Amino acid sequence: MQIAMIGIGRMGGNMARRLLAKGHECVVLAWTADAVEPLRAAGAVVTTALPELVAKLRTPRALWIMIPAAAVDGVIAGLLDLLAPGDVLIDGGNSYYVDDQRRAAQLRARGLHYVDVGTSGGIWGLDNGYCQMVGGETDVVARLAPIFASLAPGRAAAGGGGQSVSAQAPPSTAADGWLHCGPHGAGHFVKMVHNGIEYGLMAAYAEGLNLLKHANVGSAKHAVDAETTPLRSPEHFAYDLDVAAIAEVWRHGSVVRSWLLDLAADALARDGTLGGFRGEVSDSGEGRWTIDAAVASGVPVPVLASALFARFASRGEDGFANRVLSAMRFEFGGHAERGAGPSDPGKK
Repeated sequence: MQIAMIGIGRMGGNMARRLLAKGHECVVLAWTADAVEPLRAAGAVVTTALPELVAKLRTPRALWIMIPAAAVDGVIAGLLDLLAPGDVLIDGGNSYYVDDQRRAAQLRARGLHYVDVGTSGGIWGLDNGYCQMVGGETDVVARLAPIFASLAPGRAAAGGGGQSVSAQAPPSTAADGWLHCGPHGAGHFVKMVHNGIEYGLMAAYAEGLNLLKHANVGSAKHAVDAETTPLRSPEHFAYDLDVAAIAEVWRHGSVVRSWLLDLAADALARDGTLGGFRGEVSDSGEGRWTIDAAVASGVPVPVLASALFARFASRGEDGFANRVLSAMRFEFGGHAERGAGPSDPGKK
């Protein structure tokens, strides 16, 4: 099947390579020269402008957009006058599902189709495949099924224990690694919640491993003053634990094993202190949209909300709040911050 790939970065480029390896014909748009030659060598047709890209495609055309969510509307605007009725645009990035509904209506008025695909797999997808959560019209999704199937991991890649799909259930592509979730926006809605869960899982691993790393706090010297909570039983915290080794052993048979744990274990094996990271954790929007949807629908998601707010805190967004806390403690009790000197503005 022929398909265009607009956006050949870390994921889009590897997705094109996977499709080429599976026998599909890929026409790619290269805004920069970085990834062009490997794709050309793999058999891709390389173009440098939208009109050239569209001219290389047979009708009805299929164009996969794999770019940041904020840039999608601009690309669609640049394509509108180049496409013909029956063509389909596929947004495989992390767009907001409400935007999908708007775009689908806009394109429908021109006789064009729109499919939203929440795509998970990261930089490992070239070899492992991509989990895809698809929203759109049933017949259009069916037309694109060969693309989704080639990008998906396949049934042999399923992990975990037990049979996840009843033998009595009708056949489903879910076990292959892709699923038509529903109408326009459903794919990105499911991916949005997927990423909200991802935030929570990552936070749980991070907090648990941090507690293990501090299991030797009883061996440290502690100040004895009014500003320090005493450690009542230091002997209970005298463990110098190998956190990297613990992450590794959990990978083997433990009920908390997962691909995220695999990745954490790999990182810790390379550097047990993770000294190459500042610990400033970004969020790209899906976690916020998940919380918005939960509030609007009245669904409690305290773990997911806490994980999102922890990411804000990691970037120093709680700095002023913490200074307010210190100021109030100083005002009502004269409590100086640890290490405060005579030039500190809170001093009286």
